[in-house]
Amino acid sequence: MAFPTTRPRRLRASAPRRALVREHQLRPEQLILPIFVSEVATEPEPVPALPGVFRYPLQGAVKTASEAKAAGLGGVILFGIPAHKDPRGSAAADPEGIVQETVRAIKAEVGELLVFADLCLCEYTDHGHCGLLSASGEVDNDATVEALAEVAASYAQAGVDFVAPSDMMDGRVGAIRSALDQEGYQGVGILAYAAKFASSFYGPFRTAANSAPAFGDRRSYQLDPANGREAIREALLDVEEGADIVMVKPALAYGDLIRAIHERTYLPVAAYNVSGEYAMVKAAAAAGAFEEREAVLEILTSLLRAGAQLVITYHALQAARWLTS
Repeated sequence: MAFPTTRPRRLRASAPRRALVREHQLRPEQLILPIFVSEVATEPEPVPALPGVFRYPLQGAVKTASEAKAAGLGGVILFGIPAHKDPRGSAAADPEGIVQETVRAIKAEVGELLVFADLCLCEYTDHGHCGLLSASGEVDNDATVEALAEVAASYAQAGVDFVAPSDMMDGRVGAIRSALDQEGYQGVGILAYAAKFASSFYGPFRTAANSAPAFGDRRSYQLDPANGREAIREALLDVEEGADIVMVKPALAYGDLIRAIHERTYLPVAAYNVSGEYAMVKAAAAAGAFEEREAVLEILTSLLRAGAQLVITYHALQAARWLTS
């Protein structure tokens, strides 16, 4: 029935009414905090483009994980920065590598907190690409997949809960699942960066992780931002190969694909609210364009509305404190 009988504002007339019919409720346990852990840092090193974000030595990462647990976060995701790099990213699979040691330390001190480990070679190769190079200088898909499976098994041995392949090589989820199962790690999950785009929003991360490619770009393996149908196809392939969670990255410009993938799979869908998106909000808030708290909670809620069930965000700790204060 039309106005004046129908008055939608009745349900918006007071805070209790709005709370009663609210469709999405953001909770701290839906948020995952990225942590950069450095083999060479001796104290927290601020990342200039990411206010409030640091590269931590091992114990600093453990302390931050403890804060994440206390804040009620759903987990942390580790990004390793090794002391030495080589063409094959050999340090990534080192049983005593920085991510492996950090996983063990967090599990020993923080208990039930879920620990995810980003699974890629870009932080470990001296050329900065996400895979091994062929003789012609191209990223070798199949050789990279084999290397990633070895790294995944190493992370699983250290005690990680989820590995998170972010390389966008063809077939890597299936190969990782097979390697984990063969090594007896059937309980280790895979959060697949299923629809990861060749985005301009990754700049601050590449500075933080020292992972920018030394030549060329990543457009031969990351998705074209113009291609939505291809992104859905990639996500469905990861589902078929054994992913437990599929993720869209970045988040803000890709809400349509979060929704589309949510509607096409029964798996949980994650969104990565990436470094450039975080930096934009920080810069705008510092300039007085808006109040940071309200903007961040609006953004995170919008990702849930689009269909995400969990969000990786550099705002995770602060957002959790806002939600519970």
